[in-house]
Amino acid sequence: MTKTIKNNNHLYGGIEGGGTKFVCAVGTGPNDIRAEARFPTTTPEETLAQAVDFFKAQEVNFGKLAGIGFACFGPLDPNPASKTYGHILPTPKPGWSNADVVGILKKSFDIPIAFDTDVNGAALGEWRWGKAQGLKTFIYLTVGTGVGGGAYVEGNLLHGLLHPEMGHITVKHNKETDPFEGICPFHGDCLEGLASGVAIEQRWGQRGGTLPPEHPAWELEADYIAQALANYALTLSPQRIIVGGGVGSLGHLMPKVQKKTRDYINGYIQSPVILENIESYIVSPGLGNRSGMLGAIALAEQAV
Repeated sequence: MTKTIKNNNHLYGGIEGGGTKFVCAVGTGPNDIRAEARFPTTTPEETLAQAVDFFKAQEVNFGKLAGIGFACFGPLDPNPASKTYGHILPTPKPGWSNADVVGILKKSFDIPIAFDTDVNGAALGEWRWGKAQGLKTFIYLTVGTGVGGGAYVEGNLLHGLLHPEMGHITVKHNKETDPFEGICPFHGDCLEGLASGVAIEQRWGQRGGTLPPEHPAWELEADYIAQALANYALTLSPQRIIVGGGVGSLGHLMPKVQKKTRDYINGYIQSPVILENIESYIVSPGLGNRSGMLGAIALAEQAV
């Protein structure tokens, strides 16, 4: 069932929890962010304490929050019926495995706290205010330091067994043209292992942002991303695919990804949006790099 957003005067807190930094905000939407703070991701206790202090200070300034949305890096447990709900599951991030991050927040706030992946949060933000408005089924993929994806399917964020892990699918890896072994500690040359920002830097010896558009890195990058998008299109039949992140949002990369995705689908999906107007099917985020932070506010909005 498609979820509706209540019209009210509530004020919400949002946390975009990343592996390197946390972004906290208080507001109601893109045009009403009352306060915002960024700080490094250290230990769960220290990082969440900074988030609590930020929200407590804003409640002094603006009044009690109606709810907090927490869009966090994973893997995590988003199932409220689970014994480990609100926990980070085993992760390469030192000190964060099995951390009860929602529990830390609940000790300080007696209000609804919504919890989901950072990419599901970004997807919800795009549905609420960005380029997925009015859609029932779409995908948000971020290609940056890592690769992750959120899915909104028939009006709800997709969870299932745990939550989607779109960055860890297998893609074709021609080791003659790309001898790089991949950087994923679990799978080696999965999508994240080959196409993430870290993979680009380790393969070419410099950050992707410093490589010129004509560098051979980008044909390779576009090919891996396009393989993934074709698979997602065939599997979930999204009405649109939104690609963000520091790598995914590069202007010169998007046309390559669009063309290669259409080539991989090879006419099998007989939809004019793919056959004739792929530029409107694979798009950059409408909210730019704010999708995750605003998505956290949207999570809180739905929870109240």
